Amino acid sequence: MLFITSNRHKYEEAAEFLGKYNIDIKWKNMKYEEIQGDTNKEISMDSCRKLMYKIKEDFFIDDTGLYIDDLNGFPGPYASYVNKTLGNKNIIRLAAGSRAHFETVISLFYSGKIYQFSGILNGTISDHESGSMNFGYDPVFIPDGYDKSLAELSISEKNRISHRSKALEIMVEFLKKQ
Repeated sequence: MLFITSNRHKYEEAAEFLGKYNIDIKWKNMKYEEIQGDTNKEISMDSCRKLMYKIKEDFFIDDTGLYIDDLNGFPGPYASYVNKTLGNKNIIRLAAGSRAHFETVISLFYSGKIYQFSGILNGTISDHESGSMNFGYDPVFIPDGYDKSLAELSISEKNRISHRSKALEIMVEFLKKQ
């Protein structure tokens, strides 16, 4: 099965997680136009619909957002763009101590149909960056029940709790029933 993403970190997390279920995935780094939608579900679905006409095998994509409570859910589905333009230091300046959550929505094109699966991880925006796994907002996001950032966790530790792994878990359960 293909995982279509331009983000190597996402692929590495998914490959490690799905490997424990003996599901081999291949990374396809493919650029495609993404709508500026209001939800990760909408963006993921639209992208999957566009790609299903170009790719003739089963595949999945994901769209992830960061929703910060004190900023009324901002940046939400615009998380990637905001991270590139503002960076983590400005997110800290704007929202240190705020409750937040990540949401990942996976769209799976399987046997000619699209299915969606979502996962959420709750936590808090830190007052400083920490950790060496520098991927997106991970250095400033402290998951509930932890006293360290996502960037301080190994991929396997992160995969036990992450929003992406929760969505992947639901996808695996779906695939087992097929």
